[in-house]
Amino acid sequence: MCVCVSMPSFTAPANAQIVHSGAACNVKDDNMSERIYTIKEGDTLVLQCIVKGHPRPQVRWTKTAGSASDKFQETSIYNETLRIEGIQRVQGGRYYCKADNGVGVAAIKSIRVDVQYLDIPVLTVHQTISDVRGSYYQEKTVFLRCTVNSNPPARFIWKRGDMLIEQSKDNGVDIYEPLYTQGETKVLKLKNLRPKDFADYTCQVSVRNVCNIKDKSVTFRLTNATSPPMIRLSVNDTVVVDPGQDVRITCEVTAGFPPPTVTWSRYPGPLPLSAQVRGETLILRAVTPADAGFYNCTAVNNVGNPARKNVNLIVRTMSNLTFQITPDSNKDSETIQMGRDLKLSCHVDATPQDKVNYTWYKNGAPVFNSDSLILLRSDPDMAPGTSSLEIVDMKFRDLATYSCMASFSGSTVRELRVDVNISQNSVSPPVLSVPPGGQVVSVREGGNAELVCLVVDGKPRPPILWSRTEKDLLMPSGKPTVETPDGRLRLKNVSRDMMGAYRCQTAPYNGLNIKRREAQVQLNVQYPPILDPVFQDVRSRNYQMVTLRCTVLRSNPPRLTDIRWFRNGDFIRMPMPDLKETPELKFKLEPTNNGSYECRVSNTVGTSACTFNVSAQPYNAEFYFDTPNPVRILKGNNYSYNLQWTQKDPDATDRIIGYWINRHLNRGNVRTGKAPEKGVLMSYTVSDLKIPLSYEVRLAPITTYSTGDYVSRIIQYSEPFNFPNWHIVFDSHYHVCGFEDERICGFSQDRSDIFDWTRQNHLTQNPKRSANTGPDTDRSGTKEGYYMYIEASRPRTQGDKALLLSPLFNITSSKGPKGRVPYCVSFYYHMKGKHIGTLNVYLRVRSIASVDRAMWTKSGHQGPDWKKAFFDVTPSGPFQIVFEGIRGSGFEGDIAIDDVSITRGECKQQNTVANAGKTGKIFCDFCVEIYLYITKKHTKATFGIRGLVIFIHSEKLQMRQAIPFFKKMYSFDIIFSRNK
Repeated sequence: MCVCVSMPSFTAPANAQIVHSGAACNVKDDNMSERIYTIKEGDTLVLQCIVKGHPRPQVRWTKTAGSASDKFQETSIYNETLRIEGIQRVQGGRYYCKADNGVGVAAIKSIRVDVQYLDIPVLTVHQTISDVRGSYYQEKTVFLRCTVNSNPPARFIWKRGDMLIEQSKDNGVDIYEPLYTQGETKVLKLKNLRPKDFADYTCQVSVRNVCNIKDKSVTFRLTNATSPPMIRLSVNDTVVVDPGQDVRITCEVTAGFPPPTVTWSRYPGPLPLSAQVRGETLILRAVTPADAGFYNCTAVNNVGNPARKNVNLIVRTMSNLTFQITPDSNKDSETIQMGRDLKLSCHVDATPQDKVNYTWYKNGAPVFNSDSLILLRSDPDMAPGTSSLEIVDMKFRDLATYSCMASFSGSTVRELRVDVNISQNSVSPPVLSVPPGGQVVSVREGGNAELVCLVVDGKPRPPILWSRTEKDLLMPSGKPTVETPDGRLRLKNVSRDMMGAYRCQTAPYNGLNIKRREAQVQLNVQYPPILDPVFQDVRSRNYQMVTLRCTVLRSNPPRLTDIRWFRNGDFIRMPMPDLKETPELKFKLEPTNNGSYECRVSNTVGTSACTFNVSAQPYNAEFYFDTPNPVRILKGNNYSYNLQWTQKDPDATDRIIGYWINRHLNRGNVRTGKAPEKGVLMSYTVSDLKIPLSYEVRLAPITTYSTGDYVSRIIQYSEPFNFPNWHIVFDSHYHVCGFEDERICGFSQDRSDIFDWTRQNHLTQNPKRSANTGPDTDRSGTKEGYYMYIEASRPRTQGDKALLLSPLFNITSSKGPKGRVPYCVSFYYHMKGKHIGTLNVYLRVRSIASVDRAMWTKSGHQGPDWKKAFFDVTPSGPFQIVFEGIRGSGFEGDIAIDDVSITRGECKQQNTVANAGKTGKIFCDFCVEIYLYITKKHTKATFGIRGLVIFIHSEKLQMRQAIPFFKKMYSFDIIFSRNK
């Protein structure tokens, strides 16, 4: 088939709009013309970013805490719908929807989410006693302080017993708001307590039922025995224990009324999992060093300030005992010499550090202070907690083995000991050396490396500390230094960021405390060439020159050893390229040499490749998704679809002469008439589609030499103007839904309500249902006809709500010649039963956030018959009609609706069909004017429905006709003839 394709110029930047479909309390505009969306804490927030534009924009959600100056959150959500279950107060703020498709400037819309909440108030009591007129008597004043966190600000009410306290009517009280308080606070001041002031006091807070948040209150009983809490601990402020011991701490309450509540906490972190709290006592079983910290006991009775006591729990630990040998520092000596001083130092890492006991031994005998041996419990010249033994004017008798022992007095923690042999041959300065060839260590990326720095001479031999020569760089382990006992630093899975210089140094401990010896080792990480591009899609016209370049960004070693070009895996024979130049391949593209080209670049480590997909094949088409009302209904239960797309970079290849369109097994060729242009929107009508099936449509561009790749999309059937059961397009835009199809005309259940509406007819009714509520048939009186209703039986309870949403009427123009275009909404309702609740109908206008406006309501028993209701709406944009059924006080409260219609134009008072035969005019339940084309002239006729009969009447044609009609029909034809 050869079809001309329309090609209006079209390239659309992204456009965004935020709408809401969750549980909203209120939506309003602030002074900055920004939407403020109010939601109750714990409800579900659903924001949808409705985007338009071509190509299809990508959507990103971000958030600030409440103002444009705040930083964005670290995380973003890439989706058109943002859903937050159980929203919390900290999640309030300004939400941004950013839509970008690379055309023009990105579209950004924002909405401010205000989370409403009301906490339970906290009531505390404070007392003061002051002298009045010398010492004659004392005045006792009590302050009742009520604090609450809320949004919006709460209103406070004070009660004594059940009586409201009003400051203007009681001189003995003051009610005021203090300064510099956290949260919202009101203070009730009782001046010079009177007998009647000893009573129950209630602080009630309210946010005036916003978001259906109920009032909350707290009550306190004031007596003459009311007093603040006092506590004492069963242990000292600091408790030191050995690992494995049990710890029991009791926090005894010594005063306070009402009786205080005692709680235990820990800093830092929570209580250990093994901790047990039994009333006022905290029990820790088999403590470990991880259990150390501050344990806090707090007693609260809301009178005065809470009573607090802290216990610092210390668990003894001891590890890493080291020594140092310091020659005579005054002589800058690095060796032991007779007649000079020598210092031996000993340090252990312990908790608590100041409780460590050091004991020195010489050849196994304890060392005591003398003229030649001086013991320092804590050496001021060394690190804190270091013990030293100074040997003054060293003699041959001082050559011996010295031992340092560290221990805790009376503890089960194992003592540590280190021995130091002092002789003329046992102590000498270290000599640090890097083995020959080890100054530079080369390793391939991903391999293992060993850096070696050895102490080849010196006694005792200290450990080696490794670090990076650059100050800001850490070791691969993430630490600034790494200790190696043997001087060998082993690195695994080496990466190129580990390349650089490494410093090795002698440690200042477990050896001579002299100038540190150091050396450097260079780590050289080798890797194959890094190329650009890794992959490139190259399109060109046939018989034109193509140039492919493969740039070498980095390489280690930098010298290249080989460059080769391949086409479809076969080596291309060519002169050996210059290894110092950028690899390049030039050739004329022909239908026979399309394919995959690969440039392989090698060094001594390995080979990397640039891959080019070179083709004269056209780029893919890009579907356009924002086509307004693409579905058209055809005869015979068929429909057509207006498919639209643009061609990506059409000038990159040979001229595109058409497109292949595949729909299942059918294949058709679409002729464009002229070559497509960049940014031009093309259209094709896919016809003979069966209602209500969906189809996969595949599209591929065609040139003289090749066909492009297919792209596919799913065509889904949707009713024009979103009403599938009736489709007769009139000038007056008349639509009616009788819920005869399982898709219920595109109506949907609201996910934020308590329960759902149910589709039912006479044949599907429960035979055990109550006969005192609900309709027996649909509005037309047929057993087969369906309607929607709410079931009031269990488990439903009073006040439960069910919301039914109409399809979205995405009107493109909200204003007519005289302002906004009005629409008439009409429906039938059935409200029979002694427990009938309420039926509400709302207009929901979809904007930045949805706004529901009440349009119609009815409550209570309305009789056994179906009744009609109608009203006008003038929406400012895309809108929905929302039916809300609220369950009444009992099970005899079923509410039903049927035959919902939306008509463009104002509602007209409609008559019954009782006198239709007498007057010769048609009176109907639904009437609309249509225009029929007869002999090239407009003929005005009236179209109407009553029950199962369609009436057609035309005064010009002087005719009247009745046609049998069944509600399940989707469409029909009406044929007029002047001879009939």
